[in-house]
Amino acid sequence: MQRVTPERYWSVHDIAATRRIEQRAAAALPPHALMRRAGLAVARLALAVAPHARTVWVACGPGNNGGDGFEAALHLKAWGKEPLVTQVGDEARMPLDARDALQRARAAGVQFAGEAPAQCELAIDALLGIGSTRPPEGRLRDLMVQMTARARAVLSVDVPSGLDADTGSRAATVLATHTLSLLTLKPGLFTAQGRDACGQVWFDDLGHEDIEGERPVAQLVGPPVPWPRPHASHKGSYGDVAVVGGAPGMAGAAVLAARAALHHGAGRVFVGFLDPSAPAFDASQPDLMVRPLDTLDFRDMALACGCGGGDAVAAVLPRALRARALVLDADALNAIAADAQLQAQLEARGRRGSPTVLTPHPLEAARLLGSTTACVQGDRLVAARDLAQRFGSVVVLKGSGSVIAAPDGRTWINPTGNARLAIAGTGDVLAGMIAARLAAGEEAATAATAAVYLHGLAADRWPAGRPLTASALASA
Repeated sequence: MQRVTPERYWSVHDIAATRRIEQRAAAALPPHALMRRAGLAVARLALAVAPHARTVWVACGPGNNGGDGFEAALHLKAWGKEPLVTQVGDEARMPLDARDALQRARAAGVQFAGEAPAQCELAIDALLGIGSTRPPEGRLRDLMVQMTARARAVLSVDVPSGLDADTGSRAATVLATHTLSLLTLKPGLFTAQGRDACGQVWFDDLGHEDIEGERPVAQLVGPPVPWPRPHASHKGSYGDVAVVGGAPGMAGAAVLAARAALHHGAGRVFVGFLDPSAPAFDASQPDLMVRPLDTLDFRDMALACGCGGGDAVAAVLPRALRARALVLDADALNAIAADAQLQAQLEARGRRGSPTVLTPHPLEAARLLGSTTACVQGDRLVAARDLAQRFGSVVVLKGSGSVIAAPDGRTWINPTGNARLAIAGTGDVLAGMIAARLAAGEEAATAATAAVYLHGLAADRWPAGRPLTASALASA
């Protein structure tokens, strides 16, 4: 069993692949053995999570997830705990493995009750797992609500009940403090509403490491390879970044992106404001070189375009789309979504293979797809991949568990970051960081995944009690 942390890359598999792996694992073992391994793993983690708890409430559903719960209760009883099991569903319709586990739990003297305890130190959520296909109703829903309200700690088996394991969308989901994912890690644990629902994620392959032939649906981003900066290098070794944005009233967005690019290692950073009245020099930012837009030659630069761009950015986009490397953010994306000709130019750029990264939040992604925010959030991996394939670009779909998709189908989910990033300007900072890595010659997907990871990591490491602002993040 391992705790899932951002210090390494992890593969994640969807429900369909997990089912196939489960079938092969069960076939390779004696009858009921796989479920017994699962129940033992759950019981061990329960003991680690709440070692001093006497009463442990185990809520068991009608399927194999419930069987894992019965097995866990059996072990907790043998170890001197007092598990209290509430059961949902018709025993006669249970899968054979789950029915066997229920009979073993009864034989071991595990206590069953019709109602949930008023309070408990630990609850084990073994209600639905990955088999949930519709919003829970009736007693099942009531138990889920009671579990979140009454238990000091909640351990969910495989996924919090009610959470879509593939997408992270949620319907009356249990809010767990810990989740033990079995056999595979599932994408829904790490994006959309999954991170709020899952708490700390743990993984146990149940001794079945053979997943050959099952392609992961995504990977969790791990730490990027450190950038070497040889002593015999110079500013030209790390490339030029241009930032175009800062329409009237929004100059700060362009400055934030430029500062982030500078602090992230770009050799030189130029700023072209869309506001003609913006000052040509700011003594507080002497490192940034402000230039009139028409003097900047994007063909030899990595360009971050759109940060605070307003409506004015649309006029610059035909020229911006010829940049050597390009990050399109914010109002640049909105302008493209509203203009079929710009969309065609972006698609043509993708066909040429020019390094391009799009960094939409869900509403911007919905506009580009001609969809809705709810549809994008309903399956973030599919939305990001659709955008990447259409425009031939790497796409960073921002949000909880940002999804990065490449045109060739490679997909990543970022495990770093927290709600401190939910403030104005942090997206501009990310655009500048990606541009700096593109300027240094990194491949687009590598630049995007590395910048997203480090952007979130800076927020995770932010000192407690110190306010996080976008300007401070840019310097960090």
